[in-house]
Amino acid sequence: MHRWPDAQGQARAEINDLFAWKPVLVDGQLMNFAWKMQDRYRFSFWDSLIVAAAKHGSCSYLLTEDLQSNQDLDGLLIINPFLTAPEAIHTR
Repeated sequence: MHRWPDAQGQARAEINDLFAWKPVLVDGQLMNFAWKMQDRYRFSFWDSLIVAAAKHGSCSYLLTEDLQSNQDLDGLLIINPFLTAPEAIHTR
């Protein structure tokens, strides 16, 4: 079992490591964009929020099994990782 100061330092280190992923802040602007995605594509709210965050983060690809694979959402390509091998994904 870890003592609190050790656990606190480890938790902070883990969180700092996650910042390398450049998480997108969910704010009012992103929420409004997610609602536009929801209205336009008829996605669930949560899928719309994921798509909006990916687009806001300038992602080229979104790996998910929950949306239609190979769908291009204005420059964001949906890829089902269970149907598409990594070597089949071409970089843009």
